Amino acid sequence: MQLIIASKNYSSWSMRPWVLMTHFGVPFDEVVIGLAQADTDQSIRRYSPSGKLPCLIDGDLVVWDSLAISETIAERYPDHAFWPRDPAARAHARAISAEMHSSFAALRTAMPMNIRARVEDFRVGAEAAESVAADIARIDALWSDCLSRSGGPFLFGDFTIADAMYVAVVMRFNSYAPPLSEAAATYAARITALPAVQQWIKAAVQEPGIARYDALI
Repeated sequence: MQLIIASKNYSSWSMRPWVLMTHFGVPFDEVVIGLAQADTDQSIRRYSPSGKLPCLIDGDLVVWDSLAISETIAERYPDHAFWPRDPAARAHARAISAEMHSSFAALRTAMPMNIRARVEDFRVGAEAAESVAADIARIDALWSDCLSRSGGPFLFGDFTIADAMYVAVVMRFNSYAPPLSEAAATYAARITALPAVQQWIKAAVQEPGIARYDALI
């Protein structure tokens, strides 16, 4: 299998299936396409019909969405608990993963992923402040609720797709340092320390910067 991803410092969607597959030891070849290059769009469309990354290639199979890639891998490797084994917990995990996939637009816009960045005294413009605060509060509450139900250390006990869907949010929180509850902050530190996440971070900080994206901070 090939996993086609974008620049690791900035590509939050690429990070999710990469961390998932790396954590569970799923073998794949990585292809990184640099962002903001003259041929970036052409290079991406060579693999992904949507023109977006990540994209999983396995023979004739092409899957071009982070959550769909995760589901495909879970089906391919049923011996691994990519989702919680308990049906109720699995439904809950799918719900919060889908919520991550479709929600939190204000947070994404105001806090773009930039793993190298560390922003002191981060502030959001008045027009977006309420929406961003609501997104952060919802994620904090969601994590805290899951951890209280499961007892940790991850959202559903063991690391699952649900945790992988939130790894890029953790990277954003590391960069912008919004206030978090003790439970959420501890969880974010635990995700950051995960070997697969550390491997991604190490590669991200070694990439050349892209002025267009760094200027968003």
